[in-house]
Amino acid sequence: MAVALVLLSCAVGVLALLVFGLLRSHAEIIRALHRAGIPLEEDGGHAGRPGAPVELRSPPDGSAHDIVGVSPAGSRTKISVTGADGLTLLAFLSSGCRTCETFWTAFAEPDLDLPDPGTRLVIVGQDPPLESEAAFAGLAPPGVKAVLSSAAWQVYDVPGSPFFALVDGTNNRMVGSGTAANWDQMRNMLRTALGDYLREIDPEPGATSGRHRERRADEALLAAGIGRDHPTVNPVAGAGARDTPRDQPAEQ
Repeated sequence: MAVALVLLSCAVGVLALLVFGLLRSHAEIIRALHRAGIPLEEDGGHAGRPGAPVELRSPPDGSAHDIVGVSPAGSRTKISVTGADGLTLLAFLSSGCRTCETFWTAFAEPDLDLPDPGTRLVIVGQDPPLESEAAFAGLAPPGVKAVLSSAAWQVYDVPGSPFFALVDGTNNRMVGSGTAANWDQMRNMLRTALGDYLREIDPEPGATSGRHRERRADEALLAAGIGRDHPTVNPVAGAGARDTPRDQPAEQ
């Protein structure tokens, strides 16, 4: 009887160790899938959360960062975000994310309606083995920049896919970042965030930076026939004309 109790205790101990090991492995798998942005719910909720609410949060530090990684073909690449003229929309997507499917489909449309006509779209995936290079390359639309860079996911504080960050490269600032259930929701939120951002940095509608204001001023002057050498613009070029007092006639 004593031998049977000992054997039973040993068997229970071995089973407990097996169960503990299985639970630990299961937790590791869930964490790996979460980092890869692959939801486990059948309805394809964002980052493992079914029916995640639409949200657009403030960027972590408000600054933009360039992206260094590999192209879907496997070559090293760098995408300049800071200093770039205009806006860049970074779309953090995964080939295995069900929620991302609607965005892959939308980005393949030739008449994609971006928040601003001059916006550049860049799709960012994670490094292998968190992302399949072949699957990612097959989903990336022709003509759209795509890069695999887990470092970009970290620096832009991406919690999971799909996730979006709108960046103003002219001012090296982020307009906003967040997630949504589909492209229509995301585009509308980005437009609202962009409108608030433009009013913050430039009260004049349609402006995005001091550089843009200067360019518009030059265009307006040229339309009026006033070039950079005009006396009202260039004091050196017009110095002789302004040396004559306005209330006296010029010498003959």
